[in-house]
Amino acid sequence: MSRIGRLPIDIPGGVQVDVNGFDVHVKGPKGELKRAFSPLIGIKMENNQLNFTRASDDPAERALHGTTRAVIANMIHGVSKGFEVILQVEGVGYRAEMEGKNLSLFVGYSHPVKMEPPTGVSFETDAKTRQIKVLGFDKELVGQVAANIRKVRPPEPYHGKGLRYLGERVRRKAGKAGKGAK
Repeated sequence: MSRIGRLPIDIPGGVQVDVNGFDVHVKGPKGELKRAFSPLIGIKMENNQLNFTRASDDPAERALHGTTRAVIANMIHGVSKGFEVILQVEGVGYRAEMEGKNLSLFVGYSHPVKMEPPTGVSFETDAKTRQIKVLGFDKELVGQVAANIRKVRPPEPYHGKGLRYLGERVRRKAGKAGKGAK
């Protein structure tokens, strides 16, 4: 039995979960999410808890057991509390600004890079700490939008300039001067 898959999910107050066969609809104060899951995994609602079962120890079913539970737990967490990913801006002259709800990145190109948030995602910037916050209730979407922002100017290994996740370590290289003097 999957260690993650056998754990029940407690449903917090203010969150409605509808299980309709293999479709799960979660609605909360931050938004609502729908998703269809594999028929190999049984999803049952009992006493304000979600339980997950599988019929056999087939490798495909074992793989889906914990994954299904984790995805539904993320859906419930997202509509109740939300998710955030923080990016740091490193580099002389590099900055991020808000223009209404859109994000403008000044990261060494001849023009600012403008990014519009998709539905369900919002941006926040802080000029003092040079951080960009990506906020939303869908974990997959928040992570993908943060990855797309980072892709505009990934951190480079020689000077460390670019956009990086908060706490991300960039392996630095020595460059020409540190190659080896005789």
